[in-house]
Amino acid sequence: MTHRAGRRWGERLIAVGLFLCGLVSILTTVGIVVVLVTESAGFFREVPLLEFLTGTRWSPLFADQHFGILPLLNGTLLIALGAMVIALPIGLTSAIYLSEYASLKVRGVIKPVLEVLAGIPTVVYGYFALTFVTPIIRAVFPETGIFNAASGAIVVGIMIIPMVASLSEDALNAVPQSLREAAYGLGATKFEVSTKVVVPAALSGIVASFILAISRAIGETMAVTLAAGATPKMTLNLLESVQTMTAYIVQISLGETPHGTLEYSTIFAVGLVLFLITLGMNLLSQRVTRKFREVYE
Repeated sequence: MTHRAGRRWGERLIAVGLFLCGLVSILTTVGIVVVLVTESAGFFREVPLLEFLTGTRWSPLFADQHFGILPLLNGTLLIALGAMVIALPIGLTSAIYLSEYASLKVRGVIKPVLEVLAGIPTVVYGYFALTFVTPIIRAVFPETGIFNAASGAIVVGIMIIPMVASLSEDALNAVPQSLREAAYGLGATKFEVSTKVVVPAALSGIVASFILAISRAIGETMAVTLAAGATPKMTLNLLESVQTMTAYIVQISLGETPHGTLEYSTIFAVGLVLFLITLGMNLLSQRVTRKFREVYE
């Protein structure tokens, strides 16, 4: 009886510990939201919200101040879209290969390599972009600046390939083997089974991995700060220097801007926009997953 009572107390302690861990996560998120909203409120008391959302010039640190966030959004989306072009096809094809074609031995080699790639510090990617990627781009396009959006997009794309590949492979592996065997029984080839049966069946997980990877690209900081530069502008030219929202936050956080000033409060306004974008991407991922989820009996 004493042994059973001890086990019950142990299970209760574990349940309390798990509850506290979850509570810490919730309180941390609430604290972040409260800080962003309260600090941003002071900024929007002096800068009209419409000007902030629709302005095409961002120069809060100059004498002629402008607070239009569109140049920062432009730079952020330019980097994210460029990274998508690289990461999504490579990540998905890698996942299909690992799930449907690779032997257990090959998979045991490639998977750890992908995990190592995901574990490389982002600042290393930034210096890799400056010392390796940018010289190659400038050799092909001499007009390219030392800091450019193309270099940032390439390294961010490489950075999020493991996320796309890992999550997509998990979704592909979750497809029941019976679907594959049924397709083979009808005379389908391995390629047809992979692309016309397995991928559509795992669509919800694949789309979710895409959205989460894009969210990761939007929130990337050090790599784009080092590679893309700090020139907020409205441009679609990947060969020019741009500035992302995260890079601007890093610039202001270096300590040169006095605390409590309007210029300093811009980082909270920009951070709030970045938070809302990533939150929206995560909510979209969950909605897409629920909408396209296939239930197998």
